[in-house]
Amino acid sequence: MIGRALLPLLLWPLATGATGLFGVRPAGPAVELTRNGNHVDVRIDGRAFTTYSFDPSVAKPYLSPLRSARGTIVTRAFPMTPGAGEDQDEPHQRAMYFAHGDINGFDFWGEAAFPKWSDHAASTFGRTLFRTIDILGDGRSLRATFDLVAPTGTIGEEVQTYTFGGDEASRLIDCEFAIHATHGPIVIGDTKEGTFAIRVVKALRSPPGHMVNAGGAIGEKAIWGKRSNWVDYYGRVAGEDVGLAIFDHPDNLRAPTYWHARAYGLLAANPFGLKQFTGDRRQDGRYAVPAGGSLVLRYRVFIHSGSPVQAGVAEAYRQFAATGR
Repeated sequence: MIGRALLPLLLWPLATGATGLFGVRPAGPAVELTRNGNHVDVRIDGRAFTTYSFDPSVAKPYLSPLRSARGTIVTRAFPMTPGAGEDQDEPHQRAMYFAHGDINGFDFWGEAAFPKWSDHAASTFGRTLFRTIDILGDGRSLRATFDLVAPTGTIGEEVQTYTFGGDEASRLIDCEFAIHATHGPIVIGDTKEGTFAIRVVKALRSPPGHMVNAGGAIGEKAIWGKRSNWVDYYGRVAGEDVGLAIFDHPDNLRAPTYWHARAYGLLAANPFGLKQFTGDRRQDGRYAVPAGGSLVLRYRVFIHSGSPVQAGVAEAYRQFAATGR
């Protein structure tokens, strides 16, 4: 756990423009971040990459869509774009988001707008409510601050920081999520419904796509609820062989993380769902953040051409893991 007082030191390089999110200057093409109302458009080398949306009318912020270096969309459009020709299930699973199904007993993973897709009563849904956003001095990063709002009132603060980059064959997003216990202690509960998630496009789900983890395990049965440094979804989308991986940083809580990874296209790193993942009632994945304290989690999203072997995903993870705080 990292105290709140340390965060300015951890994030200082971003504000000065000296380095990227994890202490290493991002290499590669030019990045342009443009705010338009309740979203920020991200362009890399003049081409659309993604959009960060933080509309207060939606229960949580998200990025959608994510594209490969060639411009192929690798995340599903529903529910952001209704009638997109995709499965209409789990509408709270947006393209890329950070949320958890039990924070002080409230559900920030599900959404009150879609109650039939949750086991929780309407009175237990939380909202990640936008406060402020800044495009940082390095020109590749943004930082947004939100209130974690339950039906009983604000229970904490969440800060999301993203740095964007890549090269001719790949796209990168370095992600940092900080939960601050600004309104009393916070308890993050043991549930599989979380936490840093991406829902891939239909063509990538398994089958016809493939899911593999850092240990070489293949498919949902071998990957769901297991621990791994990374998981990769890959396949053929719109004529391109392409893949998408989430890397868990070794400094994170309970690294390597557990995975809520489903064959229908959900890829989520979740360090809290121990009891459900292991099936052992003696396990308890709850994590308590004391009043005034903080929890910081860091990940990298790696969108690549070809298979994980062709793209060197294992080596890309090693490079990411070597980055310090």
